[in-house]
Amino acid sequence: MWGIIPAAGAGSRIQPLAFSKELLPVGSHREGGVERPRAVSEHLVERMIAAGADRLCFVIAPAKTDILQYYGSRLWGADIAYVVQPAPGGLCDAIFRASLLIQPDEEVVIGLPDTIWFPSDALAGLPSDMLSLLLFPVHRPALFDAVSIDERGHVQQIHVKDLSAPSNWIWGAMKMPGHVFHALHALWRRPERGDEYLGTLINAWLAKGGCALGVQAGRQYVDTGTLDGYRAAIRLLEDAATPGSLSCNSNKEARSIHEFTTAGRH
Repeated sequence: MWGIIPAAGAGSRIQPLAFSKELLPVGSHREGGVERPRAVSEHLVERMIAAGADRLCFVIAPAKTDILQYYGSRLWGADIAYVVQPAPGGLCDAIFRASLLIQPDEEVVIGLPDTIWFPSDALAGLPSDMLSLLLFPVHRPALFDAVSIDERGHVQQIHVKDLSAPSNWIWGAMKMPGHVFHALHALWRRPERGDEYLGTLINAWLAKGGCALGVQAGRQYVDTGTLDGYRAAIRLLEDAATPGSLSCNSNKEARSIHEFTTAGRH
């Protein structure tokens, strides 16, 4: 299974930084008995590997060599490849830079490297035989890509940065077979398309008879792209370190976390 990690963005919402935003220290881990900081993107890497990814592809900008230096060629049993997005071109352009690496019979998971979400094993529960979106509830869905599903969980529409979105569930990660990834790529390459957002591309794919499943398995979702989001992520990880806290937070605490989520690059 491949995990595609789009990490070419400039991170203008949280600049100035002296390093790539994907390496922003958020949380910590113990290494040889010593507590060390963790890069925010490690949380996504950990979740992808737990879901079965044994190969990772970071999509980076030409100047983001610090990501390559940080991760190297292998981590936690997964091999790591890098492809370059020469200039900003949107999320679709970034993820499809990895298309030459993906075989039709392989599985693909996609996530955003400056987000932290729980439960950490939710990605593993997505089906492997179709496009499936891992959904999270938020209080400000207009900042993200909200997802409407029917009673069977089939995706009806993705509402991209829509102030009147009828759903407060957003997608935070996704999984699909390689042949679906290539079908989406082929659709995106049509002269009339060239979508910036995955949401509009998936809507077009659904309109042409494609099928997607929305799985409401997420509980918390935080984008660290702003200072408010960064602070919320730290609080979320502190809560996660307390046994039972994520399932027993008061409504006030849960709302505080969600109110500080800010727009991702969906």
